[in-house]
Amino acid sequence: MRSFLLLPLLALAACDGGGDGNSTGPVSSAPVANVAPPAGKQWADVVAVTPQNGYVQGNPNAPIKLIEYGSRTCPTCGRFGVEAAEPLRANYISTGRVSYEFRDFPLHGAPDLALALLNQCAGTEAFFPMLDQIFANQPAFFEKMEKLPQGFQQQLQAMAPPQAAAAIADQTGMVEFAKQRGIPEPKARQCLADQAAVKRIADSLAEGTNKGVNGTPSFFINDEKIDAALWADVEKALKAAGAR
Repeated sequence: MRSFLLLPLLALAACDGGGDGNSTGPVSSAPVANVAPPAGKQWADVVAVTPQNGYVQGNPNAPIKLIEYGSRTCPTCGRFGVEAAEPLRANYISTGRVSYEFRDFPLHGAPDLALALLNQCAGTEAFFPMLDQIFANQPAFFEKMEKLPQGFQQQLQAMAPPQAAAAIADQTGMVEFAKQRGIPEPKARQCLADQAAVKRIADSLAEGTNKGVNGTPSFFINDEKIDAALWADVEKALKAAGAR
């Protein structure tokens, strides 16, 4: 797990790599039918933790399963998160034809780990609203990272992952960000020190690596990697898979 700490804090542009041209995703399929949500609910309100340590939104049995391996400090992931949130939920998840799962692939060390731990701290039902807000707040986090003292990274590398996550969270206002979204400070600090959660995030990184993920965002539709990094290309792949 020390690999969380070995990448420079500000090597943020290195996150791109999800759309590598090596695979194009599913060939065009026949349209699939809508699936009604449970009584009194909308599919966007149905969220669960998956065996792969991801968070899935929508019909758990959707015929079209979209999976993103993402990093909360990846600008391209942030752009996807901002651009995709409304149309993905309104036009695809809401139909019951598509589910969307976010799996952690923390490329950028302690900042990624801290945000992942605080995001999970919000709880299952609030996971996606907080993820949206983290991506929307990326510029503010980046600005604070740029102002960190040069020796701070060296200090982080001498710490265990939870301690490094807590240190970066304090220095960049992440704990305050969580407090403003209903997570009391003692709970936020408890989550930052949660060794079991750190292991789950590390397991998600290992699982993605075993699937051939080498950059973020990386997208899969029905377990097949697609050549896409932005919402427009992901939407084309969803339509080709029958979500139209």
